[in-house]
Amino acid sequence: MSPALRRAMRAANAMHVWIYRGSRGRLAGTAKGMPILLLTVRGRRTDRLRTAPVGFLNHDGGWVVAGSAGGMRDEPQWFRNLRKMDQAIAEIGNVRRDVAVTITEGRQRDALWHLLLAAYPFFAGYQKKAAREIPVAVLKGTGVIQPPREKAGSACR
Repeated sequence: MSPALRRAMRAANAMHVWIYRGSRGRLAGTAKGMPILLLTVRGRRTDRLRTAPVGFLNHDGGWVVAGSAGGMRDEPQWFRNLRKMDQAIAEIGNVRRDVAVTITEGRQRDALWHLLLAAYPFFAGYQKKAAREIPVAVLKGTGVIQPPREKAGSACR
């Protein structure tokens, strides 16, 4: 990916996160009919918290996410970071939860991938473009609900 495209994608993600948080998920809470969560995970090299908007599928009390990157050749950075961590933070609307992370493989991955395809057929096009197996992870709440973030612009002065 070119440096210019990488900068543009970072800027777009930052704007998405800002809008999502500012509206508590009412704006920027879906894409192509798929619900969006904000996933915060530590960077595998920097150890800094990174947040990315990620589409998800509700499943079995958790959330299924796929590292599709819209069909790009390379796996998204957020998924690379997720591979190195067993915990993250999922923010849906105004609720933030600590989540346990499971990277799926084999039959489990395939079964979840088929559920994603059934709910959101556009993933088939991503798979065709990607020329790699799109990874799938499951996020499960650990019971720890973090305090809500302040709405943008509502901080005490």
